[in-house]
Amino acid sequence: MTLGSEILMVTKPARMYSKISGPAYTRREFMGGVPYPKITTFTQGNQKKDFVVEMRLIAKESCQIRHSALEAARVSVNRKLLESVGVDNYFLKIIPYPHHVIREHKMATGAGADRISSGMSMAFGRPVGTAARVHKDDVLLVARVNLDAAARLKDAIHKASFKLPTPCKVEIVKGREAMSKIGL
Repeated sequence: MTLGSEILMVTKPARMYSKISGPAYTRREFMGGVPYPKITTFTQGNQKKDFVVEMRLIAKESCQIRHSALEAARVSVNRKLLESVGVDNYFLKIIPYPHHVIREHKMATGAGADRISSGMSMAFGRPVGTAARVHKDDVLLVARVNLDAAARLKDAIHKASFKLPTPCKVEIVKGREAMSKIGL
């Protein structure tokens, strides 16, 4: 897609980068200009309070999760918990950090692109973003609430799992017996 003389590149679909292949590419001191990750806040809510219920979102498959997907999941959970329980009544922590640098070989498209393009020769690529490498059964996020908000937390974490490129499961780590007493 061109606009005047500049080439506009859209964000590629997650399926292009979600598979883990090759070694991690993390040495930023050898790269020129790695974009900052969109996710900057990893811990939110009340960190000092002792909550009754703790739930975790766990990856069922190994994959790479882009920084924008981590931010989308964080925003989703945070918004639902802020609306339903308030800022002092929950704790949320995103575990993986996007260290792996994603590279892309930008190909010229449009009329006359064959004259200026060199095809796939020397197609190492430029840094376009970052991703977190996650393996099977790794914890993606941890959240804690009181017993009265446990159902809303489970729903919020489940909806956040749709933002990630791997199937996930919600695991109740603490407070399972208290939740079963009230019928959750």
